Amino acid sequence: MTINEKLQRLREEMQREHLAAYIFTSTDPHNGEYVPEHWKSREWISGFNGSAGTAVVTMTSAALWTDSRYFLAAEEQLRGTEFQLMRLKMPETPTIPEWIKSQFTIYNLQLTEVAIDGSTNSAAFVEDLIEELRKQGGLTLRTNYDPLRFIWNDRPPIPENPVELHPLKYAGEDTPSKLRRIRESLRQQHADGMLVSALDDIAWTLNLRGSDVHCNPVFVAYLLISSTKTTLFVNPKKLSLEVKAYLADCGVEIDDYGKVQQGLRDYFEYNILLDPNETSYTLMKAVQREIVREKSPIPSMKIVKNATEIEGFRRAMVKDGVAMVRFLMWLEKEAPSLPPPDGGGAKGPSEMSIAEKLTAFRAEQPDFRGISFDTISGYEQHGAIVHYEATPETDIPVENRGFLLLDSGAQYLDGTTDITRTIALGPLTDEQRHVYTLVLRGHIQLARCIFPRGAAGTQLDVLARQFMWREAMNYLHGTGHGVGQYLCVHEGPHQIRMEWKPTPFVEGMIVTDEPGLYLPDRFGVRIENMLVAVPYAESEFGQFLQFEPLTLCPIDTAPIILSELLPEEIAWLNDYHQRVRETLSPHLTADEQAWLREATQPI
Repeated sequence: MTINEKLQRLREEMQREHLAAYIFTSTDPHNGEYVPEHWKSREWISGFNGSAGTAVVTMTSAALWTDSRYFLAAEEQLRGTEFQLMRLKMPETPTIPEWIKSQFTIYNLQLTEVAIDGSTNSAAFVEDLIEELRKQGGLTLRTNYDPLRFIWNDRPPIPENPVELHPLKYAGEDTPSKLRRIRESLRQQHADGMLVSALDDIAWTLNLRGSDVHCNPVFVAYLLISSTKTTLFVNPKKLSLEVKAYLADCGVEIDDYGKVQQGLRDYFEYNILLDPNETSYTLMKAVQREIVREKSPIPSMKIVKNATEIEGFRRAMVKDGVAMVRFLMWLEKEAPSLPPPDGGGAKGPSEMSIAEKLTAFRAEQPDFRGISFDTISGYEQHGAIVHYEATPETDIPVENRGFLLLDSGAQYLDGTTDITRTIALGPLTDEQRHVYTLVLRGHIQLARCIFPRGAAGTQLDVLARQFMWREAMNYLHGTGHGVGQYLCVHEGPHQIRMEWKPTPFVEGMIVTDEPGLYLPDRFGVRIENMLVAVPYAESEFGQFLQFEPLTLCPIDTAPIILSELLPEEIAWLNDYHQRVRETLSPHLTADEQAWLREATQPI
């Protein structure tokens, strides 16, 4: 079906149910950023495949809200459909309840009931939505209806992929120890137990991994922890005899995934902690005991990596760095055959083939388990689309001029990687070189900062933006996010961004450093490394931390305007390149070592 045909079928169902509007979000029952195909309802109804967005359909109109990362991509994907693009955080953009109410006014609609799937949206989101709709003239919200059950005929099933063990040599802490720490934290929050809905939290707690979500080694399940009992609600087909025996040894019982609501009804303790931002509205309503509405303690445990996990990241970075060096060598050799700026000559590799080649180099490395997200390979104007992903329709060959923005990552058994490099393929404009240098300066200033233990990422964010702001330039995405240990490439709650994120930084936390600048229809620049927070010094003013780069890959020096760098920035870059060279060289051939020496020469 085309998008417009899907809308027609949906409206037939809405008319039958007397609904004025239906809201499709990007979430699943576990409120993850990336979801299994079965729950990609917003993508199915709208055609927009970004990781964040909300589609709303009334009987007469349709709109989609998304953030600045996807403005250009959404505009293109929604073209030719009924959907109107709503740009989040823009002053002219209405909220979803405001827009729904405006449509009723314009078209004189009489119905007042809006619907959403309560099983795939968090309690906090649904409760806020109920209140906001009520303010718009008494609109009500229905939460027990999923129309796609009747119109999505080829809907993918809930995944049944096998679950596997994540050995202690990678995890660094066994499951009984993690459960003890979780229960101790629950006692401090005066809670007898909790329901864990987040898939990466379940995988981390149980030292298990899966393949139910694209690029994320997690599996669909719930985990119910009480003071004396732990139950994993999962499709039993997913568990081998080895995994079942392991769970039994850890004191974890197994029940069917579909019985989690009954498990909550049967919960026997006095109260239960439910994180309203993780737990679905439907499950929250199923609980018959006192609810402690607090944040789950697991994310704050998970983001502080133990020594084994950090060493795993270091090993993963060596493997990833070797793959990146071999890829960059290949790209450099291909460059002479690229078409010249006038468009003549033989065509070279395209955005898609470049991404495939990089994945192939990574796949040669030990313990490679796939990419950690879909590679962003954006040449020139496509680099200005923050989360661009080349498709057969948009794929273009690269030329021997301008910038290639390449944001990619991999999953290895011992760590997850995330790296961005902006590569000069030939002559650049003065504007491109200046923008590149601005981004590099921001990257370096954040990477070399020293800060009090307990500072929040928002307090550090200005370091990456200060030089851009002086020229009235900015980027709208975050500067840094956490990264899982062979888990999700986006991990929180800590972040480095303009918006207030109060999570304190302590040693052992890993974060990305990825400032960027994007000039629509021209080019984009982003430079990204992963960093780990480590001790710096202790004084009468307390403990101080610094960042240590984990990523091992040359940063292109060809675009740099050297006169715009401070001596401290030049020193940092030269020290970083020396570290890259010394760490990777023992794992490279003589030719690769020679290439790396040239790529990391001091400036």
